[in-house]
Amino acid sequence: MSFPRYDSYKDSGVEWLDEVPEHWFISSFKHVADYINGYPFKPEEWSENGLPIIRIAQLTSNVDPNYFGGNINNRHLVQDGNLLFSWSATIDAFIWSKGDAWLNQHIFKVKPFPNIHQLYLYHLIRFFAPKLAEIDAHGSTMKHIKKESLAQHIPLPPKEEQKNIAHFLDQETAKIDNLITEQERLIALLKEKRQAVISHAVTKGLNPDVPMKDSGVEWLGEVPEHWRVSRLKTVLSEPLMYGANEAAEQDNPENPRFVRITDITANGSLREDTFRSLPNEIACNYLLNSGDVLLARSGATVGKSFIYRQDWGACCFAGYLIRARLNIKKMLASFLFLFCQTNFYWQFISSNQVQATIQNVSAEKYSNLLIPTPRLEEQYAIIVFLDQETAKIDNLITESTNVISLLKERRSALISSAVTGKIDVRSFVPSQPNVEAMA
Repeated sequence: MSFPRYDSYKDSGVEWLDEVPEHWFISSFKHVADYINGYPFKPEEWSENGLPIIRIAQLTSNVDPNYFGGNINNRHLVQDGNLLFSWSATIDAFIWSKGDAWLNQHIFKVKPFPNIHQLYLYHLIRFFAPKLAEIDAHGSTMKHIKKESLAQHIPLPPKEEQKNIAHFLDQETAKIDNLITEQERLIALLKEKRQAVISHAVTKGLNPDVPMKDSGVEWLGEVPEHWRVSRLKTVLSEPLMYGANEAAEQDNPENPRFVRITDITANGSLREDTFRSLPNEIACNYLLNSGDVLLARSGATVGKSFIYRQDWGACCFAGYLIRARLNIKKMLASFLFLFCQTNFYWQFISSNQVQATIQNVSAEKYSNLLIPTPRLEEQYAIIVFLDQETAKIDNLITESTNVISLLKERRSALISSAVTGKIDVRSFVPSQPNVEAMA
C-alpha cells in the first residue's frame, strides 16, 4: 500500500522534525491535553481487595496487580478507554480496557483537549515520547520524561485530519500487530519444543527401546534402567560455593571480571556492555575454572544457569550466584547445563523456592538436586545430539525474531510517516471504522 505526499510543505522549525504539511500547526504535548500523574502508592497501602493498581508492569506484561481498598481523589481513577502515558522506564502510550482501576505514579492519565482526537494523540505519543526520553536521558540509567519536555514541539493537523490518521493507523498497525502476535506465538511453541526435546533426551536417553525403571522421584518418572539418579553434591569435585558479596563498582579490564546474573545473556554468553571487575586480592578466592557451572540462587532469575568458558578471560562471580565445580569423571558440565533447561529442573526450582522478600534457592537445596546420570560416553552422545537439534530450533527462533524486528520497524515507519505528514492518508477509507467513539 502506498500513499501520496501532500501538495505543499513548510519548515517545521524543529531540526529533527524537518518539514510538515503547509496547513498543519506546530504545537506541543502540554498544549493538547491535561496530564494527571498517578498516586504514589506504597507497598503498605496494598490490600487484597478494592480496585487494582495500574503500574507499568500491568501495562507491559501479564503481572498480577496489587489492590487498594481505600479512598483517594478520583482524579487518579482510570476507566475503560482512558489514554495512559507511562513516562518512566517504559516510555509508551496505552489505551486502558480492563475496567476501573487506580493509577500509580510514573504514569499519566491523559485527557485530550476538545480539538484533539484521542487515538491520534495515542499514536503521536507512541512515536514522539521515546524521542523526548532520549533528549532527557543526560547519562541517566533509566529513561524518563521530564514534565518540562512536554513543551517540545509536535506536528498537529486539523482535527478531522487527525481522525483520518487515527483510523488509518488503527487499522494498518493492527494488521502488523497480528503478524507480530503470530510470530511471537510461533516462538513460544518453538521454545516449548526445544525444552521438550532437551527434557526427553537428558531424562530418557536416545534409545527408545532401552528398558526403563522408576527413578524414585515423582516429578522425574522413569529413566533408563542402566542409569543412576545422583544428587548434585555427589557429582561435584568441591562443595557448592557462594560468590563474593561485593559491590560492582570497578571496571578495570586488568582485573578479573565480576560476573553477575545480569551479565548473562539468554543464550549463555556474557554481555559486553555490563563489564565490572574486582581487585585481584578479593577476586582470587572466587576465580572460575573452565566448565564451572553457575546457578542463580535468588530473585526473578532464580534457577538460571551458565557455564564459564576460559576464553572469556579471568572471571570471578557474585554472591547471588552459586558455583558448581563438577567431577568430570562423573558428570560433564554441558550435561548439567542441559538438565538445567528441562521442565523437570524447573519443577525442582519451583518446589524448593523459599518465598521471603525475594525468591531464593539455597546451596543446600541445590546440593540435593536429583539428576539422571548416564555413563560419560552416553552423556557426551546426548550433548552432541542436542547441540544439533537445538541449533535447528534456535535458527527458526532467530528467523521469527528477525521477522518481528522487521515488522516493528515497518510499524514505526508507518506511524512516523503518518503523524509527521510524510504521507497523505486523507483519502483512506477504513474497512471497519471502530474509533468513532473516541473522536
